[in-house]
Amino acid sequence: MTECNLVPILISSIDNPVDKNLDNGGNSCLSFKPLNSFSQPQVLLAAAVCTKAGKAIVSRQFVEMTRTRIEGLLAAFPKLMNTGKQHTFVETESVRYVYQPMEKLYMVLITTKNSNILEDLETLRLFSRVIPEYCRALEENEISEHCFDLIFAFDEIVALGYRENVNLAQIRTFTEMDSHEEKVFRAVRETQEREAKAEMRRKAKELQQARRDAERQGKKAPGFGGFGSSAVSGGSTAAMITETIIESDKPKVAPAPARPSGPSKALKLGAKGKEVDNFVDKLKSEGETIMSSSMGKRTSEATKVHAPPINMESVHMKIEEKITLTCGRDGGLQNMELHGMIMLRISDDKYGRIRLHVENEDKKGVQLQTHPNVDKKLFTAESLIGLKNPEKSFPVNSDVGVLKWRLQTTEESFIPLTINCWPSESGNGCDVNIEYELQEDNLELNDVIITIPLPSGVGAPVIGEIDGEYRHDSRRNTLEWCLPVIDAKNKSGSLEFSIAGQPNDFFPVQVSFVSKKNYCNIQ
Repeated sequence: MTECNLVPILISSIDNPVDKNLDNGGNSCLSFKPLNSFSQPQVLLAAAVCTKAGKAIVSRQFVEMTRTRIEGLLAAFPKLMNTGKQHTFVETESVRYVYQPMEKLYMVLITTKNSNILEDLETLRLFSRVIPEYCRALEENEISEHCFDLIFAFDEIVALGYRENVNLAQIRTFTEMDSHEEKVFRAVRETQEREAKAEMRRKAKELQQARRDAERQGKKAPGFGGFGSSAVSGGSTAAMITETIIESDKPKVAPAPARPSGPSKALKLGAKGKEVDNFVDKLKSEGETIMSSSMGKRTSEATKVHAPPINMESVHMKIEEKITLTCGRDGGLQNMELHGMIMLRISDDKYGRIRLHVENEDKKGVQLQTHPNVDKKLFTAESLIGLKNPEKSFPVNSDVGVLKWRLQTTEESFIPLTINCWPSESGNGCDVNIEYELQEDNLELNDVIITIPLPSGVGAPVIGEIDGEYRHDSRRNTLEWCLPVIDAKNKSGSLEFSIAGQPNDFFPVQVSFVSKKNYCNIQ
């Protein structure tokens, strides 16, 4: 009788997690599954990708096997192929190697000798198709980089040593772990975020309404959004009332009275102005002090309204300059244009033939141009402005441009006022720091308004520190930083505020001002 020694082979549990072991060089990845305590003949022992020299790059074992054992089997594999046989498998006394060449690598399945060779070849083809799904190139570095992805895919192909009935598309789906519960969770979270934003907007409207009601009743407005806080200077009450006047332009919901049939007179220009005037009269009757509503208008309109009365004599001369410039976000003057003109107005006939003396001490390189009826030779030689024909006189009671000048440059030293805006992202949005600095000490800038755009639908900014005053225009989504005077004694200042948004939301910054002094030294 022949004595047989039966060696129990332990079966791995497919539900247990994967052990991921790397050698010291980081080139091999050998993984083992924990084993249960019962025995059964095993079919597929391991699946590995190795080099032609037998070096394991990634290997997945489905039975209890030491690292030394699997490395020894793979190291012996190339030596068994030197027999000259052209087969896709080789056998030893204990195992069978089923392999497929992949450029400089081999895809190898190690099975028991009693396994079905046809099933093994079909399984090998599936393994070989899986590898290009995760690796762009069949190279050692690429295989090592995606070793764990390959191990997870190998586990979907083989369970308990036997091949699962899966195809390549199913393996891809299983390894992606697409979860319906996760999609539902994300959808619920997005819905909650939208509801929270809607609630935030509703609360903001309620607070604005409460502030308007408090202003109408003469009470102290709630301190939120910057108005009424310590950051605003003493004129905050007037600014708040002015903002109420502006916002009252919105049509109020009221029952429409019955009108006779006929052509409609809707959309009449200026109709809302009467409502504003009535509201102002009502506030005055309640004892409120009302400033001019021009604070809410654009800079050009405000300049016209606040312009002081001018004392005009028989000979009146007006000098006007307009500066337009564009700077980059990171500094640098992109373009600057200056246009100036001297306007002459004669109101008495006896002064119709006068001459004007011009003092030109400008050193910036402006280009001068006289009126065609002005004597250019006289102006060039003696800096006098007079008509070519001495018998003629200047028009009476009419503004005549007698001299104009122009300057165009990209020289940064010519910028009269520099603005530096630094938005930085924080956990709750953006912290914005903006500062100004006067470059021309001889200038005095009045009614300076620095307009910063704000993201829409995020409410009012929270003001930290400020030099001067500010206004938040919720309809145009802008923050206006108002400075009455910038001169040599008040050369620089800063503003800090916080609001939700991205750094790009706060550009472009616009600046407007008026000045009683000329930029070019022409008198």
